Amino acid sequence: MTLTQRAIDFHEKMFPGYVSDFLRTDPEFIERFDNFAFDEVIQQVNLDDKTRMIAILSALLGQQGIDEFKAMVPAAMNLGVTPIEIKEVVYQSVAYLGIGRVFPFLKAVNEIFEAQGIPLPLEEQATTTTENRLEKGEEVQVAIIGEQMKGFATSGSKEFQHINKWLVDNCFGDYYTRTGLDHKQREMITFCFLAAQGGCEPQLTSHAGINMRIGNDKQYLIDIISQILPFIGYPRSLNALNCVNTASK
Repeated sequence: MTLTQRAIDFHEKMFPGYVSDFLRTDPEFIERFDNFAFDEVIQQVNLDDKTRMIAILSALLGQQGIDEFKAMVPAAMNLGVTPIEIKEVVYQSVAYLGIGRVFPFLKAVNEIFEAQGIPLPLEEQATTTTENRLEKGEEVQVAIIGEQMKGFATSGSKEFQHINKWLVDNCFGDYYTRTGLDHKQREMITFCFLAAQGGCEPQLTSHAGINMRIGNDKQYLIDIISQILPFIGYPRSLNALNCVNTASK
């Protein structure tokens, strides 16, 4: 078996002039993987290259694939993903993965950017202040989830009401209000974070529904799952598909 021309061509788009050492050490494996991930999947999935790379980076964050993430950041930029978009993916992941898991990814991105001569910090994307982040977070929640989110910050038992408030002012007010990615992109990357880390099926089902509500339809989500499958494996991909099917009923 040899690499297909389409797999070779897509690999060259991502990594111009680079020859993987796996072709020497693990030729049978890399031929099967590259032909699947960079030919068969690419031909099946109806996504533009920029979207597919943002999904892959988000999934690698979700499943903690730091080495592959480091390789894919330059590839993503070669396929049109901007440094700001990459940083926004990393920043938003903190709300869904926690800083303990995101820290090495943020550090890796900074090292890659500085090695490529990209000056840091990047242009600011925040649109909220300490004073209005709660209000603006609720506005975003209502816009993408629905009117039922009005007053969510003060809902629920007093014992955990503060967490509901944090979901509004921190998760949505601090991250979803930022520029650099639009709401549809942010919900797609959230879907990838949840799908890739596993064990979050209730939240994944909820966010599948939110995605579909704002225009990321069922077929789009199936394409996203299909695109990230080589990077997160079949069990979590099948779980994600089940969540999409549940949310679409």
